[in-house]
Amino acid sequence: MTGHKRSARIIAAATGIAMTMAVGAAEAADAVKIGLLTTLSGDGAGLGVDTRDGFMLAVTEAGGMLGGVPVDVRVVDDARKPETAVQAADRLVSEDKVALMTGIVFSNLALAVVPRVTRDDVIYVSSNAGPSQLAGAGCHPNYFNAAYQNDNLHEATGAAVEQAGVKRMVLIAPNYPAGKDSLTGFKRYFKGEVVDEIYTKLGQLDYAAEIAKVRADKPDGVFIFLPGGMGINFVKQYDQAGLKGDIKLFGPAFSFDQDVLPAVGDAALGVINGAQWSLDLDNAANKAFVAGFEAAYDRLPSVYAMQGYEAAHIMGAGLKAAGGDVSKLDDLRAGMRKADFDSVRGEFRFGTNQHPVQDLYAREVVKDDKGRLVNRIVSKVFDDHVDAYAADCKMN
Repeated sequence: MTGHKRSARIIAAATGIAMTMAVGAAEAADAVKIGLLTTLSGDGAGLGVDTRDGFMLAVTEAGGMLGGVPVDVRVVDDARKPETAVQAADRLVSEDKVALMTGIVFSNLALAVVPRVTRDDVIYVSSNAGPSQLAGAGCHPNYFNAAYQNDNLHEATGAAVEQAGVKRMVLIAPNYPAGKDSLTGFKRYFKGEVVDEIYTKLGQLDYAAEIAKVRADKPDGVFIFLPGGMGINFVKQYDQAGLKGDIKLFGPAFSFDQDVLPAVGDAALGVINGAQWSLDLDNAANKAFVAGFEAAYDRLPSVYAMQGYEAAHIMGAGLKAAGGDVSKLDDLRAGMRKADFDSVRGEFRFGTNQHPVQDLYAREVVKDDKGRLVNRIVSKVFDDHVDAYAADCKMN
């Protein structure tokens, strides 16, 4: 069975969207409705596919349930467009009557959607986007982040670059909220000289001008936050320009993980990147997740897939605590805050702003014993890292 067919089987087995159903209509009517709004078309679609597949794997492994409660997952494409995301979210809330939502990859979409749905007492569990605005003063009791605060993996990379003794850096990121957070996070722990900060268009695929600027700046290293197709193109073009051997390349997991490594190829070998998770984390939950994902989809999971999987388990912890009664918002939120599940990250807990307090690592792109490009942990950069905006959250 191909990975595409297995993916379709897994989604159909646990959702209430218009496709072959694995549960009866009466059973689906009693299930808790969850909106999974993510990017499934256009640039960035691979990130949404991984998010969806990770989430649905958790649902399928539990027999169509989360926390012992039947769930009906409504999967919707936001096409990476804020107006589309807002309209889709409004329909999920007003027409589908979802109690929980997840799935948004890009921070500009999250900033457009999350405040709207949380005001309507829909609980949003972010499987990726973690803009600083929602971690600090804009925090909300109905908003949880299962992934990180946007700065975190860039902070880990900045600390790793600092530890490596690299002195002069050029920084490159897209001009949108997560891009700005990325450079802020990197600079928080990198104490050397920032030679240049370059902001690109979101979705940009041609980096000739940026690479020419790097060549002229002659830094010791380059940090990029260019997720999805942006990163694929940049790394290939950077290698083709002959700069990789002379100017070291660094980035967060998003630019050097399983969603992009097969497309990037050997140009990514040796790159150090910051992450909160890795395929080789040595715990039973992670080993089972990696094996289960590969068996289901014929590919290795990415950080996005892991975050979708963990978002599902966090929802499950809340549903279990509330006995499946989503009107018991206090119980639902308390169960999620407790996060009583076996995390693939090992130890996991929420901070006061309902963002993760977690370990962060430096990883290196290598080849495994099957010749596949993967990441391996080279060091732990932070223990129990708390994001920089938690103190600004005044949530009771």
